[in-house]
Amino acid sequence: MTRRDPQTSPAAFLGDELRRARLAAGFSSQDALAARLGFDRTVITKAETGQRPPTVDLLAAWCQACGMPGELFTRLAVLARRGDGPVPTWFEDWLEAEGEAQSLRLWSPILIPGLLQTADYARALFLAEQTDTSDEAIGALVAARLERQAILDRAEAPDVVAVIDEAVLHRLIGSPPVMHDALAHIAELSRRPGVVVQVIPASHGASAGLGGAFDIAAADGMPDTPRMEAIVDQTTEKRSLVRKAAVAFDRVRADALPRDASRDLILKVADERWKQAA
Repeated sequence: MTRRDPQTSPAAFLGDELRRARLAAGFSSQDALAARLGFDRTVITKAETGQRPPTVDLLAAWCQACGMPGELFTRLAVLARRGDGPVPTWFEDWLEAEGEAQSLRLWSPILIPGLLQTADYARALFLAEQTDTSDEAIGALVAARLERQAILDRAEAPDVVAVIDEAVLHRLIGSPPVMHDALAHIAELSRRPGVVVQVIPASHGASAGLGGAFDIAAADGMPDTPRMEAIVDQTTEKRSLVRKAAVAFDRVRADALPRDASRDLILKVADERWKQAA
């Protein structure tokens, strides 16, 4: 793995300091520290080489285990993230995991998952959440989201299981025509052998996933990586959170309608609610 120059890269400078602290604390290998912290070794490696500054949770655990001054290393981490470019670190981590994934598990109680969105649906979301709403800025964000969807057309595309709450089908994003086309799109995607879309009906009531959306990327040779949505989204490889996300996904999927019944419900809402309103 390529190591950045500590003289020019704040992330690499931080990585060198983290490595020194690890060794000084008696952790002779990255595996030993990873086992102590409960994270996968790969995140230790990425932090020490400057490839990815550590997350807040990882850095706090590292400081505690190695007796490091938390305030100083927190400031260094802030500088490292600022110097790491305009793309947030958490999203770079997720793009890497998503691009290498052999299977993707997606759960969303509010919105259509990004990997399954149409351009118009994504554009309406970006217009609502971004401060720079110029055509250039929004167009770039939409293009980036659609580029991610290219993994669905690969020769060895990942197996995708997306579970959504029925509320997603009824939430107006953009306009009725945008909603109709968005629902027709995910119904059509669900006909692909490698894409399963399931809906938890409103009549079910509470489910294990109502606390928030999350995705899990998995592949041979890499740790399962969840992405959890919040005010600021984040990825994590902390083993306890990976396990919790996997259990939560199994529970929400168990509450969902079967594949064909889900597709029927999606198309019914598209025609009866959004096509008539168009």
